[in-house]
Amino acid sequence: MSLELLRSTCGALSATVSDLAPEEAWQPSGCAGWAVLDLTLHLVDDARRGLVALATPAGGPPTTDAVAYWRSWQPTAEQDADTAWRTRVRASATTGLPELAPVYAELVAAVGVAAGRARPDELLGTQGWVLRPDDLLSTLAVEAAVHHLDLVAHLDRPGPPAEALAEVRRVLEGLYGGPLPAGWDDATAARRGTGREPLTDADRAGLGEAAARFPLFG
Repeated sequence: MSLELLRSTCGALSATVSDLAPEEAWQPSGCAGWAVLDLTLHLVDDARRGLVALATPAGGPPTTDAVAYWRSWQPTAEQDADTAWRTRVRASATTGLPELAPVYAELVAAVGVAAGRARPDELLGTQGWVLRPDDLLSTLAVEAAVHHLDLVAHLDRPGPPAEALAEVRRVLEGLYGGPLPAGWDDATAARRGTGREPLTDADRAGLGEAAARFPLFG
């Protein structure tokens, strides 16, 4: 399941990136302070990291999984600002979306091939963690799905596949330790669960003290 999920999620995102017009590069994204071009460069970095991880065997036992991986992803406001600044500097040095879109498409295709060659019983390393291939593929799909929502937040483009948003919800509910509000569709769960959309007064009343735990990851 994770291989098909990764390929469909990243394939849809790559198709959307490839469809962007050059003049849309400086449109805002759903990541605070990031333009579409900044986010696209970040997507290239994500895909490159995934490709490296799939070629990085690691000794066991696993130190994280598809849900626990995200518990450590809680950057501070200062860290977010530093990452945004560095990304903007690097993105500004490119020739724009016509340069980055084909690079991202190549990397996504390579990740799909490498993922198909991974053995279910092997262990892989990324960012200091050791995890199984299915768990790694889930983290890559979740990140791609959330960033797909970011990419189209202010553009007239389709969002991520339904199965990708369902995986984001599954991970968020794993972090939360139970079901998220039934009134949230999967896209809303992804945005509110990651802090991209604020909780409403009704959300806070329904969640009670648990509202303080949001965002579940950044």
